[in-house]
Amino acid sequence: MLTVIDVVNTKAADLSLKTIYKESGVELSVIVPTFNESDNVAELVDRLETLLKGIHWEVIFVDDDSPDGTADKVRSLAQMKSNVRCIHRIGRRGLSRAVIEGMLASSASYLAVMDADLQHDESILPRMIETLRRENLDVVVGSRYCTGGEIGAWDTKRAAMSRFATTLSRLIVVADLSDPMSGFFVIRRETIHRVVRRLSGEGYKILLDIFASSTKPLKFSEVPYTFRERLHGESKLDTAVLWEYLILIVDKKIGHIVPARFVLFSLVGLSGLLIHFAVLSTLFKVAQLSFVASQSTATLVAMTSNFFLNNLFTYRDRRLKGARLFGGLLSFYLVCAVGVVGNVGVSKFVFEHQHTWILAGLAGVVVGVVWNYVASSIFTWGKRK
Repeated sequence: MLTVIDVVNTKAADLSLKTIYKESGVELSVIVPTFNESDNVAELVDRLETLLKGIHWEVIFVDDDSPDGTADKVRSLAQMKSNVRCIHRIGRRGLSRAVIEGMLASSASYLAVMDADLQHDESILPRMIETLRRENLDVVVGSRYCTGGEIGAWDTKRAAMSRFATTLSRLIVVADLSDPMSGFFVIRRETIHRVVRRLSGEGYKILLDIFASSTKPLKFSEVPYTFRERLHGESKLDTAVLWEYLILIVDKKIGHIVPARFVLFSLVGLSGLLIHFAVLSTLFKVAQLSFVASQSTATLVAMTSNFFLNNLFTYRDRRLKGARLFGGLLSFYLVCAVGVVGNVGVSKFVFEHQHTWILAGLAGVVVGVVWNYVASSIFTWGKRK
């Protein structure tokens, strides 16, 4: 039987445990997606240690199986520092999805997202966290474009791409963000949990995805900083990044109606149609080959073009390489061959039931495109373990 003293001692012990947990629990998780950043991770950790004194924090590196051994470097750091964690992703790619995975692996009240390349100015992190707390905001963004912010030593081309992307973002985000393309921000955990099931995870711009996915306006503020030069490694910015950004825009605009990937697959198919007729007319009219030979060659060229464009853009996250590229091409040929049979069969059925040839042709095309998309997603670019 418990005495009064026992009860008091028990309550005191519980209170003590809660106090210890509160003091030792992680308050801030810094989420850092990485790919080939082995030369930067130790320097970033050192800088964070200097800045975040007095805060219970951790850094979670989410590495997409970097061939330069970034994950091994992070694990070595984690052996010496208990607040360093590594999520090593194999068979999964994409910056936005890496950030989402890192945030969901955290129990901290506040989540900071930044790059590993040291171009984000980590010195403003304490100010961002304090602003988030003091003003009871959902998110605080590190901005290159608000008063006091700078893009640094960007060339004219990159600055123009950034301006174009910022303008395009207005299609899906109404918030008056000066830098919706920023990859540097601090957000409350409850905020991300509120929107996470509506995130598309496409492309590189997770902040834009978060704002576009929220069912109610997010309370935010911006802190200026100057974008710095990369010290080590190579920039990941290329035309494919812009393409993935367009995927995100399409997904947020019409993804609830048709998948963004299907739209892109269809656009590639349209380019294949143009290539088909260009090759057909050249071979039949100029080279004077037979129609059957010209049509067969044009079909093969168009299918090959469609395969490589889809592999490069539509299925960038599942891109086939090496021996799998050749196997994927054969698989795509077979899928499209079945699609042709379905196209002809459906259009013939519709036409024979007293419908116009235009409607019959359109029905065949729709069936062929849908089949090619679904079947190639499974058999050609299906996720492999």
